[in-house]
Amino acid sequence: MKAFKILALFALCALSAQAQKAYQLASPDGKLKTTINTGAQLTYDITFNGQQVLQASPLSMTLDNGEVWGENDKPSKVTRKSVDGEIKSPFYRAEELDEEYNEMTLQFKGFNVVFRAYDDGIAYRFVNKGKKPFNVVDELVDYRFPTDATASIPYVKPRKGVNKYANSFENYYANVPLSKVDQEKLVFLPIVVSMDNNVKVCITEVDLENYPGLYLTGQGNTQLLGDFAPYPKKQEQGGHNMLQMNVLEVEDYIAKVDQPRNFPWRVAIVTDEDKDLASTNLSYLLAEPSRLDDISWIKPGKIAWDWWNAWNLDGVDFKTGVNNDTYKAYIDFASKNGIEYVILDEGWAVNLKADLMQVVPEINLEELIAYATKKNVGLVLWAGYHAFNRDMENVCRHYAEMGIKGFKVDFMDRDDQEMTDFNYRAAQMTAKYKLLLDLHGMYKPAGLNRTYPNAINFEGVNGLEQMKWEKNPTAQVEYDVMIPFIRQVAGPMDYTQGAMRNASKGNYYPCYTEPMSQGTRCRQLALYVILESPFNMLCDTPSNYEREQECTDFISAIPTVWDETIVLDGKMGEYIITARRNGDTWYIGGLTNWDARDLEIDLSFLDDKAYSGKLFKDGVNAHRIGRDYQSETIQAKKGDKVKVHLAPGGGFALILK
Repeated sequence: MKAFKILALFALCALSAQAQKAYQLASPDGKLKTTINTGAQLTYDITFNGQQVLQASPLSMTLDNGEVWGENDKPSKVTRKSVDGEIKSPFYRAEELDEEYNEMTLQFKGFNVVFRAYDDGIAYRFVNKGKKPFNVVDELVDYRFPTDATASIPYVKPRKGVNKYANSFENYYANVPLSKVDQEKLVFLPIVVSMDNNVKVCITEVDLENYPGLYLTGQGNTQLLGDFAPYPKKQEQGGHNMLQMNVLEVEDYIAKVDQPRNFPWRVAIVTDEDKDLASTNLSYLLAEPSRLDDISWIKPGKIAWDWWNAWNLDGVDFKTGVNNDTYKAYIDFASKNGIEYVILDEGWAVNLKADLMQVVPEINLEELIAYATKKNVGLVLWAGYHAFNRDMENVCRHYAEMGIKGFKVDFMDRDDQEMTDFNYRAAQMTAKYKLLLDLHGMYKPAGLNRTYPNAINFEGVNGLEQMKWEKNPTAQVEYDVMIPFIRQVAGPMDYTQGAMRNASKGNYYPCYTEPMSQGTRCRQLALYVILESPFNMLCDTPSNYEREQECTDFISAIPTVWDETIVLDGKMGEYIITARRNGDTWYIGGLTNWDARDLEIDLSFLDDKAYSGKLFKDGVNAHRIGRDYQSETIQAKKGDKVKVHLAPGGGFALILK
């Protein structure tokens, strides 16, 4: 009997070996490779320059009819193709992007799995070919790393009294071994895993349309397992000023599918130089192309913001707040300094009504729009999610006809299928009425900015607004030198920099009505170069900017979209130097953590012209007084090396024309 069992087991293993088949796909430069195995379980792995960075990791999708895509499936056909070209990339970090990859499609009964290999990453996605509707019960996303590497991860901070998936996607990064990832907490994307030989693997997702976002969970080993918010079954209006919809009950599935469709890309970006991680364009390249035929009306720019500085103005003869006098002063400031927009943040619509057609009596919108139009300034309105969603087309039509230029929609705070569908519908509807869309209070962009270029900025970042209440006196400076390598990989972000009150280390304290930044003045200037925000806020009060006109002139002049971007140098968590070109002008910015640092800016990327410029650098006392800075004019040419000292929490900004 024992011999029979051994024989049967041998036969089963032989049968399994026969059923499995391996397919290989390599990046165009041959450095990245993945081996895909089919049979009992569909798996893939990743090697980089021969180093294993992901072990064989299973993937599958479970349907409510009992089918499990990726288990015991044999492809009926395997096709390959290669692409080598360029794409236009308006309102992004470059005018156009190189697009080069090798692709392999495994065709199964009812579905396909598509793999792509770029020089800086491996991506895969499921594709539904069937016409019958079904529900997705679960998708297996399983990252199995070969070593107990360090993961830089943001944990979910669930909203109190709401299900565990409800969160604002704002958190600092924890740096922990994979085996020590808190198994009781969800991790949201993107994340970075740091391996031997300085190899870094950034995990994210792209094309998150009408499908729940991916979370990861620790397993007490070197594995990270996927998790998804179930489809909402019962909801209740509540949350911030009754502007949110809280999920009370959920279905036993994560997504509804009613037609052939592509599912999101699962992306692993792999580099051995930190600056290449900050340079990757995979989130944009993998996104669906623009669905807008005409984008000539989309005007990126900067926005004078009211909420962060608590509507503060000094030296005026009226009481500031949510009223026409205050907004006219903001409009005057914007007009004088070439700032394209002014936003009316929360407060212009009647509170607790979730009705954007009810304007508070202190605001006369028609008068403000006429005044702003005369001053060549556009107005943007803040909107809570539920108020916007419940009456979306009427709101867009009404305010577009009045002359409003866009909406900043806030407090979605979810990424289940219903919410990801909302964000695409909002982008489509605002585009219909030629309105810009800033999606605040949401997850990473995940390619939406390419598909709907009017969706021009996104939060999903622990931005400067946190300084109004943040008790940790050092965390923001440390976070600033992480996000270019992690969160910004997913696309632009509504970080809202520009503080003129600047605290050196040990001097910061939270202040809700007169907030300050952590770090130096030049750090705030550099953030306009380092961070990508086509629709970029000036967070401080006009009164503070008018007292600091030299810095204001720099901010007002800096573009928000670019013809070319080069990350010159950087190390995640320590420092970064980025150069961006608009026309024939280069802007170069650098940040450090709380370590003072001497940096050398290599100008070998310049063309053979003579350049003159202006350098903003930390003052000699910036380590004690955060606002201390120096400016100097410089002459430069290709190949020069500019040395600059950064104070703790410091930065620099350089303009070259």
